[in-house]
Amino acid sequence: MPTPLTVLSTFGSKRVRLMQAARAQLRLPPAQVLEWRDWLAQPALLEEALRQPCLFKIEPPGDDPAAHLLLLQAGCRLLDRPLVDAPAHGELLAMDAWFAGFTSAMQSMASQLAPLPQARVVNAPAEISLMTDKLACQRHLAAHGVPIPALLGAVESYDHLQSLLHEHELDRVYLKPRYGSSASGVVAYRCNRTGRQQATTSAALSRADCQTRLFNVKRMTRYEAAADIAALIDALAAQQLYAEAWLNKPRCGDSHYDLRVVTLAGQPAHRVARIGDQMMTNLHLDNRRGDASGLLLAADMQALEETAALAARAFPASHVTGYDLVVRRGQARVLEANAFGDLLPGLLWQGADTYTAQLAHFTHHA
Repeated sequence: MPTPLTVLSTFGSKRVRLMQAARAQLRLPPAQVLEWRDWLAQPALLEEALRQPCLFKIEPPGDDPAAHLLLLQAGCRLLDRPLVDAPAHGELLAMDAWFAGFTSAMQSMASQLAPLPQARVVNAPAEISLMTDKLACQRHLAAHGVPIPALLGAVESYDHLQSLLHEHELDRVYLKPRYGSSASGVVAYRCNRTGRQQATTSAALSRADCQTRLFNVKRMTRYEAAADIAALIDALAAQQLYAEAWLNKPRCGDSHYDLRVVTLAGQPAHRVARIGDQMMTNLHLDNRRGDASGLLLAADMQALEETAALAARAFPASHVTGYDLVVRRGQARVLEANAFGDLLPGLLWQGADTYTAQLAHFTHHA
C-alpha cells in the first residue's frame, strides 16, 4: 500500500502540478492538498488531513496573495504595528512583519505535528523558519563549519553601511534582505576612492506622494545617484537588511555563474549551473541553465558535493533542500540554503526530476 502524501501549498500552483505529475508517473494516487489560506483560517484542518499515516510536505505560501496577506497582518499584530494593506504586485513591503507571521505559523505547525507521529514530515517547520531567515541561516551554517562568504552583519541604514565599509576596508559588498526570497531586493553595491557609487538590483525604486516604495522586477536596475542609492538602502534596511563580502563568481565565456544543488536525505543529487550576464544569476530572472558537470573540474565537483553534504548535515530534519554555491579553484562556499529549493522543472538526476526522485526515495524508505 503506497504511503499517501499531503501537501500544504496553493492548489493549482506549479509546485503542486509538478508533484501530481510525479506521483502519476510513479503510479501513486494524487497528493491531498491543504491550502495555506484554509489552514491559517482553520488550523484544525491539519489534524483532519493527517489522521492516517502519510508523508507531509510544507511548500511555500508565496503563490497565494491571500495567504501572504494573512501572514503579513499576523506579523504586524505580533510586532504591535498598524496593519498594512495587501502589497501591490511585486511590491517589497514589510518583509520583517511577514516573517514574524510566518515564524509564528511554523511554530503553530510544529505544535500541531508533535502529537501526530503518523505524519512523516519532509522538512521540519523549525528548520524551514531558520532557512527563511537568511542571516540567521548563514550564521548557523558557519557555526557548523560550512564555508560561507564573510558576513558584515545587519545594515541599519545607508549611513551605517558606509561605516561598515570603512570599518572593514571594503569597497564592494552584497546587500541582502534578511527575509527575502530568491534575488528579491538583493543589491550588488560598489564604490571607489573618488566617491562614485553603483548599486545593481532587481528592486525598482518608486517615489510618489512623498512615499518610497520598492518593487521586485525581472530587469536589473543600476543606480548611480547617491540620493537614489541612499533611498534604496534605507527602504530595504527598514525591513531588515544585511551585508556580506563580495564574492566573485567564476566565468563562463562572457557570463558568470553559480550553482544550485538539491540534497536528498543529506546527499547531493540534482545540480545545475545558473548562468547570467548580471551579478544575480537566479533562474527566475531569465538567466539560463548550464550543465554543472561540463563547467567544473574534478576538484571543483568534489568540493561542491562535500560542501553540499556538509550543509545538509546542519539541517538534519530537512530531507529535501536546495543550496546555492560558488565553486572556484577547488573550494566551495554556500551563498544560501533554501527549504523550498527543489522547484527545478525538467532537471534530471539519475533519470528522475526533483519531485519524482524524492517520492521514489520516500517510497523506498517508507
